[in-house]
Amino acid sequence: MLVKSLELSNFRNYDSLSIEFDNNNNILYGDNAQGKTNILEAIHVCGTTKSHKGCKDKELIKINQDEAHIRMIINKNQVDRRIDMHLKKNKTKGVAIDGLPIKKSIELFGLINIVFFSPEDLSIIKDGPSVRRRFIDFELCQLDKIYLHNLSKYNKIIFQRNNLLKQLANNKSAYDTLSVWDEQLVEAGKAIIKRREEFVRDINEIVKVIYSNISGNVELFEVTYEPNVNLEGFSSKLSSQRERDLFQKTTTVGPHRDDMAFLINGTDIRKFGSQGQQRTAALSLKLAEIELVKRSIGENPVLLLDDVLSELDRKRQNYLLNSIAQTQTIITCTGLEEFVNNRFDIDKIYKVVNGQVQEELGGRTL
Repeated sequence: MLVKSLELSNFRNYDSLSIEFDNNNNILYGDNAQGKTNILEAIHVCGTTKSHKGCKDKELIKINQDEAHIRMIINKNQVDRRIDMHLKKNKTKGVAIDGLPIKKSIELFGLINIVFFSPEDLSIIKDGPSVRRRFIDFELCQLDKIYLHNLSKYNKIIFQRNNLLKQLANNKSAYDTLSVWDEQLVEAGKAIIKRREEFVRDINEIVKVIYSNISGNVELFEVTYEPNVNLEGFSSKLSSQRERDLFQKTTTVGPHRDDMAFLINGTDIRKFGSQGQQRTAALSLKLAEIELVKRSIGENPVLLLDDVLSELDRKRQNYLLNSIAQTQTIITCTGLEEFVNNRFDIDKIYKVVNGQVQEELGGRTL
């Protein structure tokens, strides 16, 4: 699986850009705030319809412009595919695959699998549950369209049920319809819980080996799923919390409140882990994500590393760089020193200065 080329028009700080990537290691380097991350963001948006930062479409469009365009050529299973995306300030984005417009974003998910790793991801262990749920959902939505459908359905039900709870505060006439939403919530929610259980089990099998290798086999690391409610008790717990939901005007039971725990030798490192343990766990989780994609679809995903090496010590840098062989990687950094120190093979080098990208002649081993 590869990103072969990317074209941008009025995206972020780019008037226009056309760039071709090598099948292996690509470096985008330059000072901060020059547009390096914007290139990775464009790849992410074109592959998933969403910014990794959670930005709205209008925030992605160059200042004083009304629309932006992204075109990406990818190769999957030895076949080239073209994704075109038209971002508009006040309208829904338009997306086409191989020149044919699609009606729903669900048709785009899974066409390309992306793993994005930024310094913010190093905080996934100690951040709140929503960050960890987003990690699960993003990967599962790329790998499993049934899960994507169920999650989309569940979120719509939650939205409708919460609106009803707010209305019932002043008008009890629609009270009987709450049971209808409850039935739909439980049905969609159970499908999500079951798939998340499988995902955490699968990734735990991979991540504990990776963590052990990085830490020198001195600590036992494991990931566990913490569902807000179990499958068997979902319906009864939702019913028992109805008065609480009515009082708080929101749904307090369901997988939208799930979490994951990270244990080292049985101790929860979300609260009691050292910074080194938390960073090693986050790195292990991202590397496990790559391996899980490979096992699921038989191909490596495209790896986007956004200035993450500067946040890791030499040992973790070495392990990361040694682990991404055979994976197309696009890396941003402020300088090439990290790669000089690690003797890392670089196939293409681009210097980014104020929205201008220039390829430096020849890849090289630094």
